[in-house]
Amino acid sequence: MLRELTVANFKSWKSIERMRLAPITGLFGSNSSGKTAILQLLLLLKQTIESTDRAQVLEFGDERSLTNLGSFRDTIFGHEKPGALAFSLGWRPARLLAIPDPQSKANVLFTAEELSFSCSLDELAADRPGVASLAYSTAGQRFGLNRKPGKSAKFELSGEGFHFTRALGRAWDLPAPVKFYGFPDQVYAYYQNAGFLSELQLAFENLFGQLYYLGPLREFPQRHYAWKGSEPSDMGRRGERVVDALLAARHRGRYISPGYKRPHRTLEETTAHWLKDLGLIHDFCVEPISDKSNIYQVKVRRSAKSAQVLITDVGFGVSQILPVLVLCYYVPEGSIILLEQPEIHLHPSVQSVLADVLIDAVANRHVQIIVESHSEHLLRRFQRRIAEQKLDAKSTAFYFCQLTGDSSVLTELDVDLFGNIRNWPTDFFGDEFGEMAAITQAAANRQSRVADK
Repeated sequence: MLRELTVANFKSWKSIERMRLAPITGLFGSNSSGKTAILQLLLLLKQTIESTDRAQVLEFGDERSLTNLGSFRDTIFGHEKPGALAFSLGWRPARLLAIPDPQSKANVLFTAEELSFSCSLDELAADRPGVASLAYSTAGQRFGLNRKPGKSAKFELSGEGFHFTRALGRAWDLPAPVKFYGFPDQVYAYYQNAGFLSELQLAFENLFGQLYYLGPLREFPQRHYAWKGSEPSDMGRRGERVVDALLAARHRGRYISPGYKRPHRTLEETTAHWLKDLGLIHDFCVEPISDKSNIYQVKVRRSAKSAQVLITDVGFGVSQILPVLVLCYYVPEGSIILLEQPEIHLHPSVQSVLADVLIDAVANRHVQIIVESHSEHLLRRFQRRIAEQKLDAKSTAFYFCQLTGDSSVLTELDVDLFGNIRNWPTDFFGDEFGEMAAITQAAANRQSRVADK
């Protein structure tokens, strides 16, 4: 689980200092306030890690990627030249990390319940980024790679709380890192006791291997879906693989626990349960158009007595919320889910119940959810559940993002045990009282004009 994020000079953020990330983290604010940029940084790191190009420091993406950020200069605050970017992440691995002593396999060098990674990059030439330094830290120890002063491609290994032993032979300089986070292969040849560094890299890769994203623009529902037996890792950034995921889960016979001493459900049953609780439909199923066909239809009923119809023939909101529901219960337990505006096309009452979906997924599947939203109703339901003691305030972190001058500013909302926000920003969700006063004044003026006639 991600625990902390620090950023300098990324898009509209001049600085974010030690942003706390909880099991449920909410990002709220007006348009162009920097909310999405926080998600984009995580997606940039994920798609770079998953890239096959080891020499590419950062993979900025294209129209087929998780995010498309253009170029290094495009991502730098104020598009400064030469650009510089720095960030650090703290996280808790799914399991205790035990690093064996490279000089005595019977001993453990250190164990880590929490890890952190930091990186600073600058512009080398032609809008091309280069790593200036990177470091992994844990248990009072720090292992890093730093560029030598005045050298663009010569690095040296550093260790705090640990001494690296050089192999016999000439003390060659180290080359540039692999991507933005990897120690070059020469580290393991030049040093006798550096093999454990690959374990730290693997822990970082595993962190982003369990990160999943669903974007705000989702596919239109279809009358027919072809399934060729694929088993997608997620829903796709537009939710286009949601039916594939439902059928793959059915084929594997996967069951989901809805809580202590409650009967297990299939993914389809869980999805149908929430669609009904959300008040969108009465029931839901995925069926082949004929026996042994690989063409499927998604069918729903609006009420217990209504006829079964295709998903294309009901309100648009059903198809838009479906990937959100399935993603929360399809990904492996312990995953990190990034949701961008999951409330799009949903009635306010449905947006409120959506908060209960997220709370349930976090509680019963131990996932972490980072949600970017404009929904007052979503936040209000979180507040209510905290007041009802159905949600621990310590397991949440809610932020208000706003653009002040040329830089985004992050404010953590102070939520007490009764669900009250003690530092509610001015006009957080618009000026409700101002609107009511304006309506009242306009009505009085109109009545006055009518009376004068």
